[in-house]
Amino acid sequence: MFGKSLEKAYIEILGGARMGERIQVLFNPAEYSLERGNAYKSTPLPGLGGPLIQFVNGDAPTLSMDLFLDDWTDPKGPPDDFLPIASGGGKSVKDRIDEILSLLDIDRTLHAPPPVRFVWGPLRFDAVIEKIGRKTSLFRPDGTPARANLSVSFKGFTPHDRDAPKVRLESADKTKRRQIGAAETIWEIADTEYGDPRYWRVVAAASDVDDPRALVPGDWLRVPPLEVSNALNRSQ
Repeated sequence: MFGKSLEKAYIEILGGARMGERIQVLFNPAEYSLERGNAYKSTPLPGLGGPLIQFVNGDAPTLSMDLFLDDWTDPKGPPDDFLPIASGGGKSVKDRIDEILSLLDIDRTLHAPPPVRFVWGPLRFDAVIEKIGRKTSLFRPDGTPARANLSVSFKGFTPHDRDAPKVRLESADKTKRRQIGAAETIWEIADTEYGDPRYWRVVAAASDVDDPRALVPGDWLRVPPLEVSNALNRSQ
């Protein structure tokens, strides 16, 4: 471990006019946070003590970190306060800030900010940059930043043409009969069969049900094929 050199983190641009360009992080972050969650829809249904909770989709993961920039401790930065930046051959804090902030700009070929990949050792995180906060704590005599912290938030990104699931647009093409089970409702049957409890009216109409709350376990229902073009209109 001690004989290995320190691996530096970097941000790689994955698309657009600057595809393949890498922006090396001056100092590896002291820590980062990775968050992931799911989105659920709450659907109120008549006759039930609580809403029906439906899974909608997984939220994109978020990677957050602070990046430290400092002219005086940058090994490739300006060697002297009072010399022009160009004479040192390095990048100033201002240059590095502008380089990272440019990742929020709209790429002319993508018509959107480019996707990026944050790489640090085993961590590979494909994302778009959601937001960048900047706090400047030291300045040069002319007022340009000399020390700053950038709070960067990466939002996980997956191309739609690669991993987007195929949405089921129609149900089975044959009508079938379903018996109501214990503690089961017509709304739950519609959700199971069609993926949306709002389609309960389709089942009710096919089964000649006037009052869905009068149904009891053991009753039989007819579940017809779902025609997507007008099923939602009928069920609303």
